Amino acid sequence: MKVLVTGANGQLGTDLCKALQYFELIPLTHKDIEISDMNSVKQVFSKYKPDIIINTAAYVRVDDCEDERDRAFSVNALGARNVAVVAQELGAKLVHISTDQVFGGVISGEAGEDKPHPYTEFDTPIAINIYSKSKLAGENLVRHFCLRHFIIRTGGLFGVAGSSGKGGNFIETMLRLARERDELRVVDDWVFSPAYTKEVAPKIVQLIATEYYGIFHITNRGYCSWYEFTTEILKLAGITTPVVPITSDQYPQKARRPRYSVLDNYHLRLLGMDDMRPWQEALKDYLVARGHIA
Repeated sequence: MKVLVTGANGQLGTDLCKALQYFELIPLTHKDIEISDMNSVKQVFSKYKPDIIINTAAYVRVDDCEDERDRAFSVNALGARNVAVVAQELGAKLVHISTDQVFGGVISGEAGEDKPHPYTEFDTPIAINIYSKSKLAGENLVRHFCLRHFIIRTGGLFGVAGSSGKGGNFIETMLRLARERDELRVVDDWVFSPAYTKEVAPKIVQLIATEYYGIFHITNRGYCSWYEFTTEILKLAGITTPVVPITSDQYPQKARRPRYSVLDNYHLRLLGMDDMRPWQEALKDYLVARGHIA
C-alpha cells in the first residue's frame, strides 16, 4: 500500500515516515510539491497514485499569518482543498492535520457562565485569528471534497526533528534560554494539551488502517499552561533557573491566542483507541531521546 506524506521533513512528518516503515512510503517536502498550486498537486499525485495521502503541510507561523493573510489561506485552506479534490479523484484515503487553535474560546457551563472544559470533536469551533480561521476553512473544504477523510486536530506538538516551519520547538527554546538567562517569564493563562509527535504518528497510522472516517483529536493525556510545561521541562532536565508566571496581557503578540484549547481524545475513546500516555511521561521520553537527560 502506497502512502504519500506531504511535509515529510517537518516535526510530525518525520515521525510519520518512521511509523510508516512497513508501507510503500512516498515522502515529499515543499521542494517536491506546492499544495497551494492545483497543477502541482495533480501532477505529483497522478505520478505516484497513492492509496493514502497524509497532508501535514501548512503555514504555521501564527503571528506572521496576521500580516500574510493571503498566504495563510492559500496554503492552509486552498491547499487543503487541492489535496482533497485530487485525493477524491484517485479514490485515496486522506489524512489532514489541523490544530487545537480552531477552538478560540470557552464553552458555556450548565449554569450559563463561561466554563472551560476539554473540547471534543463534537464541539463547535471558534476561530479567533487568521491562522486558525485558515485552518478551520481547510477542515471544512476537506470534509466537503473528500469522502474518505481523517481530520486530525492536535496542538502543542513537540518532536525530536523540531518544527521546520518554526525553526525548532518550544522545549529546545526554553532549555536554551534557561542556560542564558537568570530567570524565565512564561505565560500561565494559556492552557493546552501537549502532544509528542513520536506518539501521535503511530496513532495516525493505526487510524488509517480503519474505516473510521471523521474528526479525531490526538494529544497526550492531560493539560497544562505554558508556565507549567516549562516548569516540568526544567525540573526533568535538572535546571534550576527560576520560572516566573505571567499573564498573556504581559506578553502581547500580534495574533490573539486561545487561552484554553485543551483537546479531549473523545472519538478515540469511544472507539476504545485512546491509549495516549500522560504528557509528563512523553516529555521525559523526548528529553531522553534528545540527550538532555539519561
